[in-house]
Amino acid sequence: MTKPSAVLPDDAPHLLVVDDDNRIRMLLSRFLSEHGYRVTTAENAQNARSKSQAMAFDLLILDVMMPGENGFDLAAGLREQSDVPILMLTAQGEPDDRIRGLEIGADDYLSKPFEPRELLLRVGNILKRAAPSSYAEPTREAVRFTFHFGRGELQRDGETIRITERERDMLRMLLDKPGEAVDRLVLAGPSADGANERTVDVQINRLRRKIERDPGNPVYLQTVRGSGYRLAVDP
Repeated sequence: MTKPSAVLPDDAPHLLVVDDDNRIRMLLSRFLSEHGYRVTTAENAQNARSKSQAMAFDLLILDVMMPGENGFDLAAGLREQSDVPILMLTAQGEPDDRIRGLEIGADDYLSKPFEPRELLLRVGNILKRAAPSSYAEPTREAVRFTFHFGRGELQRDGETIRITERERDMLRMLLDKPGEAVDRLVLAGPSADGANERTVDVQINRLRRKIERDPGNPVYLQTVRGSGYRLAVDP
């Protein structure tokens, strides 16, 4: 009998694994899922780009040597539109390749073959650097956050917080109707379906981790039962 998979929390970090080797994709997906990560896979750059536009990811794991558009080209294109953390994987350990990946904007670089435990450590370290506020010890002062509508910049207690493009869009939609409920279908965007609605819940939980002192008891990003969410701008 197959052991049932553990149910992951909504705020589990969401990773996109991009590799043309189906065996590697499945192995990485299973391993990372077993260690508490939500994992989506893509077999090529085109598929990865499509999924990146439809969903928000906390980290991308990109294989360099893919047919067609390679991992370097994909990373460079994504970096022009997003600051999502990127970990590059390659069978080549050449210093020039490592330097090229870092110059493009990759956060880290791991050569194949690698120990799964090392991948796990690197993923954890990248996520901690990308969202330090999620790991900060709570203080007694009240959290104050500001969001610059035009620049799409979020600040929490005076510190700039890294957010995704989808999170920026959602904050703008919530700020368009301060204190009012915004339907989950609206927050999901024009191509909304059941899966995208579920993604909204995950993204809201992720935003709460970046804004709220206690994400489990939100003060700002509040759930409106049977409808969606509202932003309490002056609680």
